Amino acid sequence: MTVIRQQDVIQSVADALQYISYYHPADFIKAVKEAYDREESKSAKDAIAQILINSRLCAMGHRPICQDTGIVTVFVKVGMQVQWDAQVSLTDMINEGVRQAYTHPDNVLRASILSDPDGERKNTGDNTPAVIHYEIVPGDRVEIYVAAKGGGSEAKAKFVMLNPSDSVVDWVLKTVPAMGAGWCPPGILGIGIGGTAEKAMLMAKEALLEHIDIQELRAKGAENRNEELRLELFDKVNALGIGAQGLGGLTTVLDIKIKDYPSHAANKAVAIIPNCAATRHIHFVLDGSGAAEFNPPSLDDWPDITRQVDESVRRINLDTVTQSDIEQWQPGDTLLLSGKMLTGRDAAHKRMTDMLARGEKLPVDLTGRFIYYVGPVDPVGDEAVGPAGPTTATRMDKFTRTMLEQTGLMGMIGKAERGQQGIDAIKDNRAVYLIAVGGAAYLVSKAITVAQVVAFPELGMEAIYEFEVVDMPVTVAVNTEGESVHRIGPELWKAKIQEKVIKVN
Repeated sequence: MTVIRQQDVIQSVADALQYISYYHPADFIKAVKEAYDREESKSAKDAIAQILINSRLCAMGHRPICQDTGIVTVFVKVGMQVQWDAQVSLTDMINEGVRQAYTHPDNVLRASILSDPDGERKNTGDNTPAVIHYEIVPGDRVEIYVAAKGGGSEAKAKFVMLNPSDSVVDWVLKTVPAMGAGWCPPGILGIGIGGTAEKAMLMAKEALLEHIDIQELRAKGAENRNEELRLELFDKVNALGIGAQGLGGLTTVLDIKIKDYPSHAANKAVAIIPNCAATRHIHFVLDGSGAAEFNPPSLDDWPDITRQVDESVRRINLDTVTQSDIEQWQPGDTLLLSGKMLTGRDAAHKRMTDMLARGEKLPVDLTGRFIYYVGPVDPVGDEAVGPAGPTTATRMDKFTRTMLEQTGLMGMIGKAERGQQGIDAIKDNRAVYLIAVGGAAYLVSKAITVAQVVAFPELGMEAIYEFEVVDMPVTVAVNTEGESVHRIGPELWKAKIQEKVIKVN
């Protein structure tokens, strides 16, 4: 009879979450490097380079891959012959592990979980509770799969109940472009087919825990319908030309993972959940011999890549930039920003627009300034700030016109595309929208030399900061004319890919 100790569960979960916060899985790094080598789009290749450089820096410095350190999702398989040496429930043990991981003084992880989701939405402060799924299985051990799922990719989860005769491929190819780039491609798509609505969603999430092996599958050939579907969707999704960060390119997905389950004759439940460029998961086993051990990977697993900065890259001083300057910027241009910028995301924007509606003076002057949509990780050691990558910009679209027209704001920085509401406001006010690479949060933070909270400190990571930056890399996503790289780029590369296929055939 195996006896599992309470402290072994707690320590294993805590250590696992720290480990995956700064170590990408080796199969993911290999797949991203292969995508980098294949990529022909200059903008997409640079974005992939930043993801790889960021990943190596995080592995070396033991700091989070992404500022969004995720909602913890745990799948537990408990052997029927296991006994427990514990005073609390297994759920409480897992949550204590989460608590210890996210408050570790040497590598603080951002607390993103809010209680009362449709009410006060108060931060729990330690990223608990986790979302936990249990299965009772034969055996005398406990298997635990731990993942830290970012909110940007989770927000793009989709579900549909198709008619039995409907095509899964057609639905996926219609759905993926509508997901935009807020899930930070290149990444992995988990697909669940069959069962019931909740079973399909659960299978899609579980599928994301599997090893990346699409190239091995292609080499050996499909042996069943599941494998045939994976290969077909892998080729057809990449043929959409969405590319890294939605900039247009050859690689949108690194793998397609599919799980299925018997279903009712009247139904075909289909769920899709993407995993982003901050893919974080690990599996371990408790057999009564103590806590799980996680051995550091070799840094040789990471390619030594540097970004190529040529004469086309503009260096911009945010302290002196003018309207005339920004009028020259075009979608896809690469900029290196230096100077001072403000930050603000959902909660801060809501506060400011409410204040403006009441005729109150804002706590910060936004005239001629740029605002960065970010909720950074707390600093450790001599850092000015912890990992500070961008958050999804479309959530700020409903505030954009008010902010531009009533504050004198000149530009915004975030990730992924803007919706039409945001683009119209940008065009009407001759403003600009820039993007930083989602999944390169630690690399971005290296450009931040000073960070101080200047408003709404009670909002925690959603407070307004003033950052001072040196050569922070960004891409022009929407120019003053309202032209968007997230429309132009994918359209161009979809056509190029189709032309290549026609020539090959």
